[in-house]
Amino acid sequence: MNKIIPIGPYHPLQEEPELFRLYCEGEIVKDVKWETGYNHRGIEKLSESKTFDQVFFLVERICGICSTSHPFAFANCLEEIAGIDIPNRAKYIRSIIGELERLHSHLLWVGLAGHFLGYNTVFMWAWKYREPVLDLFEMITGNRNSYAMFKIGGVRRDIENDKIQRIRETLDHIREKTDLLTGAIMDDPVIHARTKGVGILTREDILDFAAVGPTARASGVDIDIRRDDPYAAYPLVNWKVITAREGDVFAKAEVRLLEMYESISIIEQCLDGLKKEKEGDIAVVVDEIPEGMGTGRAEAPRGEVFHFVKTDGSNYPVRHKIRAPSYVNIATFRKSCIGHTLSDATLALAAVDPCYCCTERLAVAYDIDTGKKILNGRELVELSAKRTCGLK
Repeated sequence: MNKIIPIGPYHPLQEEPELFRLYCEGEIVKDVKWETGYNHRGIEKLSESKTFDQVFFLVERICGICSTSHPFAFANCLEEIAGIDIPNRAKYIRSIIGELERLHSHLLWVGLAGHFLGYNTVFMWAWKYREPVLDLFEMITGNRNSYAMFKIGGVRRDIENDKIQRIRETLDHIREKTDLLTGAIMDDPVIHARTKGVGILTREDILDFAAVGPTARASGVDIDIRRDDPYAAYPLVNWKVITAREGDVFAKAEVRLLEMYESISIIEQCLDGLKKEKEGDIAVVVDEIPEGMGTGRAEAPRGEVFHFVKTDGSNYPVRHKIRAPSYVNIATFRKSCIGHTLSDATLALAAVDPCYCCTERLAVAYDIDTGKKILNGRELVELSAKRTCGLK
């Protein structure tokens, strides 16, 4: 006899509200259905009422963990429309902020993964070692989160050369602690037993769901926007894309841990680049954004962030479309959990590092005065498709 086990909309495993209905026979998951819409904030619509400069602060708040990935993609988008090439110093600073964010996001995920496994030593270590990364953010930007560094044409604040040595010393400390953390995880037989062979996504599964980021790379899909569609300082430094082949929860942890070493290397090379560039040369003056359409992509810690913007020569976006990596990665849960036990299913969900506020889309539109339903989800999709054809 089938029974329904709900995960959510409020659940200790999830930091945000979302509902997954697991259809089980005994302890085995036979099917899953996903309900979204609990955390919709209308970011795309709000963007149309903000100036381009204000939108940077708005999209920073799409996700608290990836709060620089969306400004990154939005800046790439506007600079494509305006045909702007930013100074090299700004490119280095943008990449430093992006890779520091990858470090803090991956450490946060590793800590939570340890907590979900009941391995709270890993949780406490990872979050302790994440603190120096947040301290660097505070020193560079004034904020431990939502850094307010990006603008059209460059960045808002410089990283003065006299701060470079302190950043290097902190990176040495982070690398040392990452060695300790990686060794503890990669060599622990209990973690191996709980994560290997669990939540497997094959290469074909990744392509079917169009999954991105560490979720895809853990299944042998060699994709990374930093290399495949180069931006900022990534083509100016040497680094490699980390992949694994197994596609299970352990492989996703392995990819994230090894990516942290690449992030540290990228930051160190960017610091070398800053020394070669003129201090203070961090932006170009942008008088206006012309009429046009553009796309901007960035590699967030969870994978590709995509922004589409249509402009009409005014100071506001006419249309702003956003797709975060969790929007495609969470959908893989149906494939990775079926056939597993309930305890393994929750690990498979957590393994993609889901962010629910990034994925939210409107399900039903109501008249605010009468409460009468105007459009349902299917009609909204049809309306969106019609508008997209109109924009083309």
